[in-house]
Amino acid sequence: MTFKTQSIEHPASPETQAWLDEEIAEQEERFNAIASHVDSLEPRRRQWYREFFDRINTLGFNADGDSKIPIALDDLPVQPEGRKDQVVWKHGADGD
Repeated sequence: MTFKTQSIEHPASPETQAWLDEEIAEQEERFNAIASHVDSLEPRRRQWYREFFDRINTLGFNADGDSKIPIALDDLPVQPEGRKDQVVWKHGADGD
């Protein structure tokens, strides 16, 4: 068994497999509902990003205790072209 192994293969009874299939379908349905809700928040999220970047650019970001350092506009992150925010629901290692 390697470090990345998340489960041990073993035979499952038909009842267990049916229960697993039902649970997986329910979880995927919940995930799709959450993902569509997150997608619907896109305009508000962009506004939140702008407000946060404006705040750390003018008021500064906490450096140590009460010390704040303003972040230059050139140092603020830029969203890569074609990339959007997404819901991450599967935990695992590379390529899993």
